[in-house]
Amino acid sequence: MAEAERIIGTPDIPDAAGAGPEQSDGDDTAAQRAEAAAQPRGRRRIAVLFGVAALAYALDLVSKMIVVAKLEHHEPIEIIGDWLKFEAIRNAGAAFGFGEAFTIIFTMIAAIVILVIARLARKLYSLPWAIALGLLLGGALGNLTDRIFRSPGVFEGAVVDFIAPKGFAVFNLADSAIVCGGILIVLLSFRGLDPDGTVHKD
Repeated sequence: MAEAERIIGTPDIPDAAGAGPEQSDGDDTAAQRAEAAAQPRGRRRIAVLFGVAALAYALDLVSKMIVVAKLEHHEPIEIIGDWLKFEAIRNAGAAFGFGEAFTIIFTMIAAIVILVIARLARKLYSLPWAIALGLLLGGALGNLTDRIFRSPGVFEGAVVDFIAPKGFAVFNLADSAIVCGGILIVLLSFRGLDPDGTVHKD
């Protein structure tokens, strides 16, 4: 009898009863591993966001310092004949000179954009989104710095613009970063890519 039981096997009741918890433990372990793997990736994306923002901000800040020191109150510099010039102007409005009567409002909008981007960064797992938001953040910080620290006063400061294409408004590198970031966000949205890295189909 003992030999028969050895060959045929006894009912696997204890193992069957324990199958549920073991499966649950396996699921929990897989979820923990996925979360642990996602955390470094998320930190890298955040590093990219702030790296791009810092680069855009630094380029804008340095370019404006040079323009104020070397170009303001001087004749425009022709880069490509009449098609592109460097001409220093002070802009109290939004990007490309729009809405000069609403300087404080544009300052508040820039501050809100920065706060929203900082909030989104916690759930950021997409590299293209990190680059796009970094451009927006760097550009918003660049123009906000002018709003706060330049004359005529705090939150009413005029932004330094100097890139003057023929037949178009004068702008700066911060404006360019904001526009490029916005275009990239539109393209990513059309492709269905979300900031958390997931792709959805409409």
